[in-house]
Amino acid sequence: MKVYRAMHDLTQEELAKKLGVTRATVNSIEKGRYDPSIKLAFKMARFFAVNVEELFIYDEK
Repeated sequence: MKVYRAMHDLTQEELAKKLGVTRATVNSIEKGRYDPSIKLAFKMARFFAVNVEELFIYDEK
């Protein structure tokens, strides 16, 4: 997600506001410490106009 955020020239704070989450949430997702809800994942994918699979890789661990 960090790459897509950079491609759109957005800070974590700006993206968080557009998605209706906190900057800490964006940071945690980017660092891999937090998996977003399915609703948020789809919201992010729609925002960046990509498929969810382009932003997130499912890991069965």
